[in-house]
Amino acid sequence: MEETMTKALAAAFVLMMCAGSAMAAEASCTAQATEKKLAGAAKTSFMTKCENDMKASCDTQASEKKLSGAAKTSFTSKCVKDSVGM
Repeated sequence: MEETMTKALAAAFVLMMCAGSAMAAEASCTAQATEKKLAGAAKTSFMTKCENDMKASCDTQASEKKLSGAAKTSFTSKCVKDSVGM
């Protein structure tokens, strides 16, 4: 029984580490701009490009999920807001 608990805890730890690194790899546009210490026109340009890239990515995800109409619009809007960091 103790060995099973140890294995379960080890598996949970590995999953948490993987999830944490995945979230860190996908930082929001706002977080990336802050990390790069961007300001003024450079930040505006970066944010515009990043938001456009995220919109394209979110549109692709919506298409993969076979969403259309209001469902696609809602999904894309939320996806972009989450990705940009609004």
